[in-house]
Amino acid sequence: MSRPLRVAVIGAGPAGIYAADHLIKADETVTVDILDKLPTPYGLIRYGVAPDHPRIKEIINALHRVMSNPRIRFIGNVAYGTDLKPEELRRFYDATIIATGAEKDRELAIPGIDLPGSYGAADFASWYNGHPDVSRDWPLTATKVAVIGAGNVAVDVARILAKTADELLETEIPDNVYQHLKRSPVTDVHVFSRRGPAQVKFTPQELRELDHSPNVDVIVHPEGIEFDEGSLEMMRQTRHVKMCVDILQNWAVRDPREDRPRRLHLHFLQAPVEVLGTDKVEGLRTETQELTGDGWVRGTGEFTDWDVQAVYRAVGYLSTALPDLPFDTKTGTIPHDAGRILDLDGEHIPGMYVTGWIKRGPVGLIGHTKGDAGETVTSLLADAESLPAATATDPADVLAFFEQRGLTYTTWEGWQRLDAHEISLGEPHSRKRVKVVAREEMVTISNTSVRPDGEVVTTTETVPLSEV
Repeated sequence: MSRPLRVAVIGAGPAGIYAADHLIKADETVTVDILDKLPTPYGLIRYGVAPDHPRIKEIINALHRVMSNPRIRFIGNVAYGTDLKPEELRRFYDATIIATGAEKDRELAIPGIDLPGSYGAADFASWYNGHPDVSRDWPLTATKVAVIGAGNVAVDVARILAKTADELLETEIPDNVYQHLKRSPVTDVHVFSRRGPAQVKFTPQELRELDHSPNVDVIVHPEGIEFDEGSLEMMRQTRHVKMCVDILQNWAVRDPREDRPRRLHLHFLQAPVEVLGTDKVEGLRTETQELTGDGWVRGTGEFTDWDVQAVYRAVGYLSTALPDLPFDTKTGTIPHDAGRILDLDGEHIPGMYVTGWIKRGPVGLIGHTKGDAGETVTSLLADAESLPAATATDPADVLAFFEQRGLTYTTWEGWQRLDAHEISLGEPHSRKRVKVVAREEMVTISNTSVRPDGEVVTTTETVPLSEV
């Protein structure tokens, strides 16, 4: 390679961070800027995973080690497509990797799904995780709630709804979330899975976490505990499937724990067909399913109406299209060939690459994201000699460009200040942290420090404006 590569990664979640890690390990001359529309790194790890998930700290520690590398620079509070357009990216970077993930809810096409009281799980997760761009309020008025889905997101949503607010106080939930959950009148949360217990998508660890609350009785309704040959084969082939089935079978035969004020019900072989109500959610209608021998199901024509006042759909995430880039609306992905973004004619757009959920769809765990990033980086480095060269190659140039536009960006050093501030807010209350929610407050804390003499200073460097 005749010049050191400068690469932009759009998105500071696991997909983007792992792509940066692969790049700097593969070529010791590469430098990477990770840009994100949020003022903070970590994407859905910070704003999508439930705050009581035990692996959050472990995952964030691993991502922190990558981001601390001096050849990786975090630039937050900068939105691709508005603050920085594709043609402008080409001035500062030899290549760009899109890693914006999937943060919207996939639609569920059944009657009544748009009634007031019907919500997407992704929106709810953004709220309870303190995402800066969502409302601080959430209408927790239902005593009986339905959650549609059989994956980890459905389990997270059900657990947050069923637990008492005080149980979550040791986590990093924002104060506004705690206050809303404390007033929630919920007594019963019903989780509906269209398929059988051998087809669930959550992990044994996630499943066990449901039963850890001293205030929630997890009830598995035995009429849905059925298996066909396809189910048995899945249990034989996959250890975690067998573990989940064993847990569910044990819960299905145990006695109710009537001393617990809240109940979390797990229903299998129940497919949602309609959200009931006129002006608001008044119930959910499901159709009982039967296994077809291969692990799939079909409807039986037997319907049940459930008395619920709210419905949460957790049927998958969906990526959104980005300005000036091709997008497959059916799959919710950017068309690509081994990570090389393809135009409408199937030709590689020079210097443009994609990784993560917006590349392959919102499936798989963190390990899949690492392998995905590796494929994309391999393609990028194979193209290195033919990449269109950036014309503004000084790392300060892009920062000067932002300042020229009047944009206030955040940095990795700024994140460390905000991180320390949130932890300090939690310490007096024996909490891990108290999240700052407002974007303006996050940006201000990130860009402000106190000198030893007590003077408050803005710490984002002022880069002389050059002709960029």
